[in-house]
Amino acid sequence: MSVRVPAKVNLQLAVGPLRDDGYHELVSVFHAVSLFDEVSAAPAERLTVAVEAAPGSVTAIDGVPTTGDNLAARAARLVAAQLGVDPAVALRIRKAIPVAGGMAGGSADAAAALVACARLWDDPDDPALTRDDLMELGAELGSDVPFALLGGTAVGVGRGERLTPALTRGTFHWVFAIADGGLSTPAVYAECDRLRDAAGRPVPEPGVSAGLMAALATGDVDALGAELVNDLQPAALSLRPSLRRTVDAGRDLGALGALVSGSGPTCAFLAGTADHAATLATELAAANVAEHLLRASGPVPGAVLIASPAHFAR
Repeated sequence: MSVRVPAKVNLQLAVGPLRDDGYHELVSVFHAVSLFDEVSAAPAERLTVAVEAAPGSVTAIDGVPTTGDNLAARAARLVAAQLGVDPAVALRIRKAIPVAGGMAGGSADAAAALVACARLWDDPDDPALTRDDLMELGAELGSDVPFALLGGTAVGVGRGERLTPALTRGTFHWVFAIADGGLSTPAVYAECDRLRDAAGRPVPEPGVSAGLMAALATGDVDALGAELVNDLQPAALSLRPSLRRTVDAGRDLGALGALVSGSGPTCAFLAGTADHAATLATELAAANVAEHLLRASGPVPGAVLIASPAHFAR
């Protein structure tokens, strides 16, 4: 089984106070974009993970684990436990989503592995695991995994795992500036807490932006650009000051909106059209503010089965 799964960008990431369980209450408006990883699952004598860069991809894969710690491997074990089978599967991950780039590449791979392994081991005519079951398993693996299954555009609350699809009209075009090296999500959240403690101001409970939702519902790209916001951005800029130059360059070159994606260090720039995105990418490349530049559009569907066992065998 082979499953294609998209990256995400957070159009809004509102981070509330630190909870007693160590997590933050979040409101996240997720948006799936056309940068895809592909995860294939085939019967094997034992659970193995192989990782490779997708053809033509600029994604570095050196930091992706190939052990049982890989989120896709953990997903396979969860599905096997639910179905009462041995997790004997060879997982092959082809990556085009930036690694540790704030675009949920690891979570995307876990979502794809959930779908692939469920199709591999479950009864296709009377499946024991529904899509809702897979969403619940995904939430056990990470806050971003359920959205990678859902795709499109959605509002996430709690840790971000409780999702409601958002009304979205039209297609939005993006340029992503990929930095050299990643940022640790726990480190960015810790820096966010440190900066807030130093400021000494109360942290409000997060809420969804009405202006953002209106822009999505009407397809107003200019309004959407003005509403993009990420509460983790100050922390990411604190840990990686060079990102400020990247964000500023995108704004100066005419992006309708600019922000650090998730926990970073990828920076996302909203363009008005596909042609505008192409021009913006060219100008950002000339400005030399990123290691690589990628174009994508959204929203796109979540994890989708794209190949059968016969296709995999070929």
